[in-house]
Amino acid sequence: MKVSYLNDAFFSRLETLALNLRANLAGFFGGKHLVKTYGQTVEFADYREYMPGDDIRRIDWNLFSRFEKYFLKLFTDERQMHVRIFLDCSASMGKEAPQKGAYAVAFGAALGFLAVHNMDKVSFRLMRGDRCDDPFGVIVGKNSFFKAVGELENIAFEDETDLGEAVVSCPDGGVNDGLSVIISDFMTESDWKKAVNYLTYKKRQVLLIQILTPDEADPALDGRVHLVDAEAFGMDDPKNMKIKVTRSMIASYREALKDLQAELKDFCNSREAAFLPVICNRSIEKTLFGELLKVGVMS
Repeated sequence: MKVSYLNDAFFSRLETLALNLRANLAGFFGGKHLVKTYGQTVEFADYREYMPGDDIRRIDWNLFSRFEKYFLKLFTDERQMHVRIFLDCSASMGKEAPQKGAYAVAFGAALGFLAVHNMDKVSFRLMRGDRCDDPFGVIVGKNSFFKAVGELENIAFEDETDLGEAVVSCPDGGVNDGLSVIISDFMTESDWKKAVNYLTYKKRQVLLIQILTPDEADPALDGRVHLVDAEAFGMDDPKNMKIKVTRSMIASYREALKDLQAELKDFCNSREAAFLPVICNRSIEKTLFGELLKVGVMS
C-alpha cells in the first residue's frame, strides 16, 4: 500500500522554519542569507577608509565634511543558496518497508520546500548503483517545486547504491554555495565517507540523515526466523538467512548499530558536518523543529 506524508497541511506547517547556512558561503545575489562579506543591499553595515581603486560613489561626503577623510559606506550582502538533496534509492530504503521510503521522500521534500520558501534553489539527486540522477534539474519557486514533488512520490526503491561513487559522479556538485543533504539508512558496505569527504572538499555544508524503521532501530525478533535482505538477488542469495534469533544476537545487533551511529557522528564532527538519526515513526515536523535545531541546520 502506498504511503504518503505530503499534503498542503504538511507544507503549511513548515513555513515558519528556515535553513541556517554558514555565513561564509558563496552564492548568487537575491536570496535571504546574510553573509560575512559586504554587498549591495540597502541595509547599512559599517564604514571603512577609502583605498585607491574603490568605487567613489560609495564615499560618505557627510563624514568627509566632518573629518576631512574619505570613508566608504558598507552594506550587508544577501545570497541565494543551492540546496542539493541526495536520496538513497536502494531497496533497503523502501522496497519492503513503504513507510520508510515515503518518510525519506517526505523528509527530503520538507527540506526542499524550506529552500524554495526562503528564495533558495533546490535539486533532488536520486542515487542508484554508482550513479546519481537529476530528474528535475534546478528548482526555483514553489510551482516548480510542487510539480517535482508529485513525481518524487513515485520513486522505486530497488537494488543497491554505492553512496560514495554516486555522490562523486554527480555533475554540478557546486562549490561553497549551500547545503548538501544525504538521506540514507547507511547500512551499506559502500564508502559513505568518500561522499562526505568529497562534499566538504567542495566547501559544501553537509548533513547526513539516517532513516530507520522502528524494527531496525530496536528489533524484537525471537525464535526461528527467515531473514530476507531487501537488496538480495533472489531467495538463494547468501545474504538471506534462516537462523534462530537469540538474546545475544539482538544485543550484538544493537551494539553494532550503536557503533555505526557513533562512527557516523564522529566522522561528521571531524569534517564539520552534521549527522542526525531518525526513526520513521516520529513526526517529521517534530524532527525538523527539534533535532535539526539542535545540530544547527534549522533556525
